[in-house]
This record gives sequence, structure tokens and C-alpha cells, in this order.
Amino acid sequence: VFCLAVYYILPWLRWDRGPNHPNQMVLLDLPNRRFYFASIELWPQDIYLLAGGLIVSAVGLFLITSLFGRLWCGYACWQTVWTDLFMWIERRIEGDRNERMKRDTGPWTRDKLQRKVLKHAAWVFIAFWTGGAWIMYYADAPTTVAEFWTGSASTTIYFFTGLFTLTTYVLAGWAREQVCTYMCPWPRFQSAMLDEQSLTVTYEAWRGEPRGHGKRNAAHAGLGDCVDCNACVHACPTGIDIRDGIQLECINCGLCIDACNEIMHRTGGTPWLITWDTLARVNARKENKPVPAIRIIRPRTLIYLGVMSVAVLVVITAFALRSQQMLFVGHDRAPLFVMQPDGNARNGYTVNVSNKTLHERTYTLRIDGVSGAKLRLAEGQQEAADHLDLTVGPDVVGTFRVLVSGRLPPKSDGSQDLDFSLTNPATGEHSTYRSVFMGPKS
Repeated sequence: VFCLAVYYILPWLRWDRGPNHPNQMVLLDLPNRRFYFASIELWPQDIYLLAGGLIVSAVGLFLITSLFGRLWCGYACWQTVWTDLFMWIERRIEGDRNERMKRDTGPWTRDKLQRKVLKHAAWVFIAFWTGGAWIMYYADAPTTVAEFWTGSASTTIYFFTGLFTLTTYVLAGWAREQVCTYMCPWPRFQSAMLDEQSLTVTYEAWRGEPRGHGKRNAAHAGLGDCVDCNACVHACPTGIDIRDGIQLECINCGLCIDACNEIMHRTGGTPWLITWDTLARVNARKENKPVPAIRIIRPRTLIYLGVMSVAVLVVITAFALRSQQMLFVGHDRAPLFVMQPDGNARNGYTVNVSNKTLHERTYTLRIDGVSGAKLRLAEGQQEAADHLDLTVGPDVVGTFRVLVSGRLPPKSDGSQDLDFSLTNPATGEHSTYRSVFMGPKS
């Protein structure tokens, strides 16, 4: 419920960023190439921060898995969340597993048809709103909903809503555990994160075997606590038998624990035959040795925690020190230079200045590397000067056509390195871009 609430509600939360800026709290604005998360705004040039965030998430997943097993798979993975929701609807409409099996093997009746239609209609309805909610992360939610139902939304929105509706319906309603078993790569290497101190779903075979049906009494002497009812198998979302040990398909959801405890309550047996525990503690009980405490701090977890801490520190530092301005300069291809009457060469450049702040900024542009160089704007400025003041609006890239005049050294091969220097007088932030100044050979 928590995961679903976050998914459906998050696009509707607002965040004031000032006039002429989106007020959606979380927005991946692809047309404008921006990612907004509360007060954080990321540009395409900040992709390294996304890479760092993914590294932190991956190492965090390793740490959680080494401590508590596949906690992500059992409780937070979107495939698990929507599959649980679809299965809950199935139980509400068609009954428990035995009722569904009995109805499926029976003839088609009006009741059977109504239940099937109602179930799949509910699945499609949820899948539709799932696909629609995902679209809202890429466009303003209220505007998108209004345009969608009035027929004025773009073809892209209708297409991807339909695509995500179809995939949610198929994966959560039909594929289910096949996604975890055959499509997801995580189970293939999650066992490398586990050790004998990892807290996982465990069957205590030492007291459950040998199995046998019926309540435990004198007539069943010699049998273990497991009554071999297969309730744990029926409850498992991936259809495995936890009594065979930890397996690739186990997502650590613990539904088999609930099912087994219910049977133990009915039969008067001791609960927690299937439980959350570590392999070290289970072996200790089996051998009648003192049961050790669960070890959270151990070499494996310390390594993961250390790596994650370093990654978090690097990402936070990179974010704190990221530049709020960017400078890019492109030299004109034709003509490479123009000779002026005073003997100086003139080069043309396209200067792009990125203002990543939400306020208008005025920057100072200077040049270094060419003796006596002067610069001016190609439009609106007649006199050349040793610097230019460039005003750029909030959260945009300002483009300026700049002409630079200067003279190459007496001995020159026709080119000279030239540095464009951009400074924000208000903050002192400085950016430099190296280009080239062209002229005649000596």
C-alpha cells in the first residue's frame, strides 16, 4: 500500500520554483532536458550525478541483501507490488486457490463468466492507471489528465499510456513469477551477497522432518512437525518449496511463513517451523549448541557500508561543487578569418552560456591568449572592447555571436590558442573554454 501510494500520489505533489518554471515536485522534462526533484534541478551535463546515484543504489541493494536477503524483491520491487495487487483482486473476485481451481476445471456458467470478466476488467483498469501515472512523471500531471480526457493530448502520451497499460496487465496478471525467474537478472547473482549470517526465510528441517500428515500424537511418533500440507508451496508467489532450501526463485516475501504458522495453529503444532533466521542460528539449533546472536557488523557488511559511504560522499560533494554556469564556444567554419584594414584578423564565434539558476544573471566574457585582442557582439555593438557583459535569462542557454579581432605573432603557422573566460561578478564563479584564433601564416 505504501509503495502504491508513493507511485500514484508523487506526480501530483507541487513545488514552487517561481514564475515560468514547472511546479511539479518530481518531473523528468525530456523536451526541455531537465530533471526536477523538489529544489534540485539537473541538466544533461549533470548525468554523472545520476550515475553516482545509481552506484549508491546498487551498493545499498548489496548491503540490504547481505543483511536481510532479498528484501527489495519481496516488498519493494514494482513487479512484486503489482503482482500482489492483482492476486489480491483475483482472490476477492474468484476466491482462494482451491475455489479457483475447482471453478476453472468446471463447465462455463454465468457466474464463472461474470467473475472472469470482472477480474480482467479490474486488472485492465489498474494497469491503465498505472501506465497513466507513469506518463505523469514526464509531463505536468493535471495538464496531462485534462488533455488526455479531452482528446487534445499528444500521440506520444496516448501511445505510451497504452504500452504501459499492456505491459502491466501482461507482467502482473499473466507472467507473474516468470518475470522474477526468467527475466530479472538479480536472482542470478544475489546468492553472492548472502552468507551464513544473512537473515532469510528458512525451513527448520531439523524439527520438521520426517514429514507426515495429521496432528501429532502417539500414533504419529517419530514424525517431525511438518504435516506435509503443501500450504507453503501454495502460498509462494513463485511456486517453490521452501523446504528444499534457499532457491533462485525465492523472493524472501515470507508468505510461506504465514501459511505454515496458520497450519501449526490449526494442528496444535509449534509455530515458526518456517521462519526468518540465519543459517548459522539454524545449524546451532540443529546441533543443540548455543544459538549465536545475529551479526549485523561483519566484514562483508562493513565493506559494502564503506563503499556506499564513499560513493555517497563523492556524489554529495560533486553536487555541492557543481557549476551553476557553463560555457561553450564554437568557431565559425567559413570564413575562418577576415582581414581588416588595420592588418588585424577577425574571427567569428558562437558563444553559448548556460545559466542553471532560476534567476537572470549577467556574466563578463573576456579573452586571453591573443595580443591586443578585442571582442564585440556581431549585432547591436559597434565598438570593440576588452570584455563583454552578457545577460542570460533564468534556466536557459544564452547564445551570442561574438567577433574577436587581433594579430598573430610575427612567426605563426596561422593559428593561436585562445581562451574564453566567463565570470559571474555576483558569485565569482569562473568558467574557461579553449578555442583557436585563425589568421594568415607568417
